[in-house]
Amino acid sequence: MDIPALSRTAVDRVAARRDDEAWLAAAWQSGRLLVLDADGRAMVAEDTGPQLRFVEATSWDGEGERILLGVDDTGIAYWGSTGTPRNVLGARLLGLRDVGAALSDLEAGLLVTLVALGNWHASHQHCPRCGAPTHLTQAGWSRQCDADGSQHFPRTDPAIIVLLHDGGDRALLGRQPSWPRGRYSTIAGFVEAGESAEQAVYREVLEETGVTVDDVTYRASQPWPFPQSLMLGYDARVVGGDVAERDQELEEVRWFTRDELIREKAVLPPPTSIAHWLITGWLNRYFVK
Repeated sequence: MDIPALSRTAVDRVAARRDDEAWLAAAWQSGRLLVLDADGRAMVAEDTGPQLRFVEATSWDGEGERILLGVDDTGIAYWGSTGTPRNVLGARLLGLRDVGAALSDLEAGLLVTLVALGNWHASHQHCPRCGAPTHLTQAGWSRQCDADGSQHFPRTDPAIIVLLHDGGDRALLGRQPSWPRGRYSTIAGFVEAGESAEQAVYREVLEETGVTVDDVTYRASQPWPFPQSLMLGYDARVVGGDVAERDQELEEVRWFTRDELIREKAVLPPPTSIAHWLITGWLNRYFVK
């Protein structure tokens, strides 16, 4: 099944075990640990895949909080923490954007989960209700306020991302000024309060490109933990309006034919992104027709 690169996983998140202290202790004793540095990078060996480099959980003496990531189909428990990853011969520090698409299903799922939870824990050291310190609970899947006892869970901000096409062989892409020279991508934006995802598609497309759409079709979702988004992927057919940069986010919006996108692969966003998956998926469906 073809799914976005960061939507892959091969572990059971064992939610029912997160309060089972005896089970957690045993899972730590036999578990494997993935360590991220302050920039969200892990040790990755590039000569074999690439592959993440884990350490035996009980050998870790770092001060970072322990987060249970899940259990694979052989019963091995995987944990995550933050700190200073140990140097490993033949490995170097790389981030999710660098290697997410090239990792196995197991390792991609573990890394994206740890990055997401690590970002959330780093920004929720204090209670949003009263400002008191919080502490980790449920093996890293919640935090509890030290003062009022309130429990808080990881946040996910929904955002839409949409591949615009003309119903034929053209796709409408835009570029942000901060991107590498020549790169174009799909249209994206956050879902606003009181708004459905589909309403966000119509609004964001009009705001950023000046065009209107129909045939809005949901394709897939992908976590994007920078810091806490869930990208809801769509494609839609342009039916009206004049193409123009309507807000300050894009510096250019232009049409590409399918031949241009195939010939000029350098314009595409990186394979880790759902934008790349949406564009290549649209190209594949066009050829199937």
